[in-house]
Amino acid sequence: MEDQKKPSRKKSPLAVGGFIAVLLSLGKLLLGFLKLGKAGGAVISMFITIWAYAYLAPLPFVIGIVVMILIHELGHVAAAKLKGLPVSALVFIPFLGAAVTLKKNPTDAATAAFIGIGGPVLGTLGGVAAFALGVYTDSPTIVSIAYAAFYLNLINLLPVHPLDGGRIVTAVTRWLWIVGLIGGLVFIFYLDYYVNQLIFFAIWAMFAWDLYKKYVKYRNKEQLVSVGSRFEFAADHLLQQGYIIPGENHTRELEFTTYSELQGDGGGRQTIVMYWQGIGFEGHAYLPEQSIVRRVHLTKVDHVHKEEGFYLGLQVQVDFVPLGIGEQYYEVPAATRWKFGAAYLALVLFLLYMIRLVHQSGIIN
Repeated sequence: MEDQKKPSRKKSPLAVGGFIAVLLSLGKLLLGFLKLGKAGGAVISMFITIWAYAYLAPLPFVIGIVVMILIHELGHVAAAKLKGLPVSALVFIPFLGAAVTLKKNPTDAATAAFIGIGGPVLGTLGGVAAFALGVYTDSPTIVSIAYAAFYLNLINLLPVHPLDGGRIVTAVTRWLWIVGLIGGLVFIFYLDYYVNQLIFFAIWAMFAWDLYKKYVKYRNKEQLVSVGSRFEFAADHLLQQGYIIPGENHTRELEFTTYSELQGDGGGRQTIVMYWQGIGFEGHAYLPEQSIVRRVHLTKVDHVHKEEGFYLGLQVQVDFVPLGIGEQYYEVPAATRWKFGAAYLALVLFLLYMIRLVHQSGIIN
């Protein structure tokens, strides 16, 4: 095992900081689609996370790491509010990090990039403040926290979705996704720990698959997706009226209407309402993303007898084509592209410089 070959690496504050930063970055992948809780839940989850991380590192270092990830996420919150987009409360999940989700998605790449870069900018400033404090007090713990902050913000700038860098470069040029695709493999190869390599390979593989679907597999054809829902419909009135109860193998097309909630906390959620006029059935379901509904059909009927009466279990399948993001989303003025490109490059170079400065400070090994 690598820990046996290099025990000194295991004890190094730099190694511990980098490893925890990698775990935090994984939270970007796993938490990106969650609807998060209220402020009270954020505070509770923060203390639970501190308790969990305390098994990996000393408590002062753990508290510093949690503060750094909090500052990073608050950068996203501040940027979103500047753009007038509501966000959910922040939540921490042990060993996965923290995240906030937008209640309304950006309508253009420039807005998404602005929100994306807000986290690394404020997170970097937090790291600089920690490094200055650590040097002033000659504290290896605080300097290690600063290193972890720099490392976390740097890896989040990789031009790979769903990391922050993948969103930022969208407002510069999508060709940088190719750089992320190729450079990501090189980055993974040079990572020190196998678990780090596995984490980033999972991120890279999902990014590569998304690009393949978007620009190769479904480039000139529809991507038909199916989801199923089951409804229990009270059917005592059908028995009383002498209605012929459909058998379990009964199938049919259902009429439907669909609409999207464009205002409020719905954030564009699309609802589909399906009907079976003959028995008086009306069912409501939510689609996972904005889509064009092609077909709604009944695939199975179950006869359910309960104490309160007779029910039909209706298994319904919805076939739809995700709308995805249109080309107009990526239309960004040239001047704005140059600004984001310059800011992105400057931030990457500055973080690399600060990481080198930490090593040269001599305060930690």
